[in-house]
Amino acid sequence: MKNKVFTLLRALRVSQWIKNFVIFTAIIFSGKLFDQQPFLNTAYAFLIFCLLSSTSYVLNDIIDYPFDKKHKIKKYRPIASGEVSLQQASFLVFIMTLSSLILSLFFSLPFFFLSLVFILLHFFYSLYLKRYPVIDIFTISLSFVIRSYAGVIASGYYIPVWLMLTIFFLSLFMASVKRHAELVAQGSEARLSLYRYNEHFLNFVTYTAATAAIISYSFYTYFEKLPPIKTLFGDFFTTHFPQLEARKLMMITIPVVLYGITRYAQLLYEKYEGERPEKLITSDVPLIITTVIWGTIMISLIYLL
Repeated sequence: MKNKVFTLLRALRVSQWIKNFVIFTAIIFSGKLFDQQPFLNTAYAFLIFCLLSSTSYVLNDIIDYPFDKKHKIKKYRPIASGEVSLQQASFLVFIMTLSSLILSLFFSLPFFFLSLVFILLHFFYSLYLKRYPVIDIFTISLSFVIRSYAGVIASGYYIPVWLMLTIFFLSLFMASVKRHAELVAQGSEARLSLYRYNEHFLNFVTYTAATAAIISYSFYTYFEKLPPIKTLFGDFFTTHFPQLEARKLMMITIPVVLYGITRYAQLLYEKYEGERPEKLITSDVPLIITTVIWGTIMISLIYLL
């Protein structure tokens, strides 16, 4: 029984649920992370999108079954290895699609329509869009934008346009890095779209997306003010340092973000480990430390000072 549960969790790719934490962007940067109702609403949205994401992963593994069997790593996935049959996987897709959409409808009608758009986008991606170069990685980036907007609908707080663009370009950067790693490690046989990719073009997309992400984030830190909330040490700094709030304090995080993107690229070009981004983010010590430092600074600026 325990082995079956573990196999099911592997098929659902629970480790990749980390991508859905982008849903919390709206309440984090609006200063509402510790407000009970917005947090609960966002957490509910997070769980629904975890179900939707897993549904798309299972469907993708069904469609990629012939390719995954030839892949040196993916051949050990439950569906590719035969631990979960294609019939069982198909039934799982049907049940999870139905249940997640019903749960989203209980939340709100706009959230239901956004969830429907998200799952349809992933279905079309698995069936058609991933066959076409450029379109495939732009679809991945769009899915992250939809995730972040789900947090907006769930919480009622908006995401500044420069931050939304940062999410889009950063996900485009990671998607192009992943395609580069697949092309280098497996050649054009890894997936259909790779027949039209080459290393020089993917390098160009990677550089462009990384640059755009850094510029967008820099504009966000410069143009956006800290949210007007009562912070832990806010009264002290307002009294003794009245000009502190007017300064662009979030700009001090730009070098941290720049290092994080550079480190991610380094792992690609030195070790070709970009094929599984969730593993990089959760296992590489410098990346983890960078994320902690960035998170600590941002939480301090928004919620303490």
